[in-house]
Amino acid sequence: MIARAPLLVIPHGRRLLPGTLVRRWNRFLADIELEGGEKVVAHCVNTGRMECLTQRGLRVWVSKKDEPAGKLAYTWEITEVDGTMVGTNTSLPNRVVRSLLEARLLHGLSDWDEMKGERKYGENSRVDFWLRKGSQEHYVEVKNCHLVYPDRHGYFPDSVSERATKHLDELMEVVRQGHRATVIFTVQRGDAVAMRPSDVHDPAFAAAARRAKACGVNFKALRIRPTPEAMIIEDTIPVDLKEYETSRIQQWMTENRALGPAWFTVKRSS
Repeated sequence: MIARAPLLVIPHGRRLLPGTLVRRWNRFLADIELEGGEKVVAHCVNTGRMECLTQRGLRVWVSKKDEPAGKLAYTWEITEVDGTMVGTNTSLPNRVVRSLLEARLLHGLSDWDEMKGERKYGENSRVDFWLRKGSQEHYVEVKNCHLVYPDRHGYFPDSVSERATKHLDELMEVVRQGHRATVIFTVQRGDAVAMRPSDVHDPAFAAAARRAKACGVNFKALRIRPTPEAMIIEDTIPVDLKEYETSRIQQWMTENRALGPAWFTVKRSS
């Protein structure tokens, strides 16, 4: 079987440094021991639960700013779990999608006259990307996914996200007004074959996703394989919005949470 060429390869802006996760001790910070023994505090851009990514001893990669504006010079970028590299920087998906839009590589999102990022819309919200073709507006929302279960499906979110559900409600409204809307899930790992909303972690979001689909909101998913050198955007994968049996998902979630303390219970030792 001949491997398909990736849609796009985006090199990291800085060299990534390998290390070992010591602890994630709040939503924004993690202790990491770099190769060579230096212990640093890294910025954790993913403020969610990060299911399966917070166990002590996992191999990780961090970037280092040349001249940090604040106190933190390091950012947690990648975690290796059971041989799979998983992107943990949730600011990268927007950069990836912007690059794909600018290169006009996404089917259904390649024909536009104007593009803007972070455009205000709805009730105190900003859509990640706004496209215009003539008088037709297209609202594009990007959602990051790092959680893939043994069935090789990505699941979003990995904890309740009222904000994500609110975004779906607002996208449905712009569709009712005659515009277009698309949700793009970016799965930051190379082992996913399809994408689902998680009925176990956030049933309200899953129900809203199905309503949004019925309303006319489009859904896409991108499989992104992170490496220490680059983000490799491999391909699109299907988004499965059908209802499904959840007992296995519940079991996998319970097993994952037993592996280590949840981020919100971890406290930094003095």
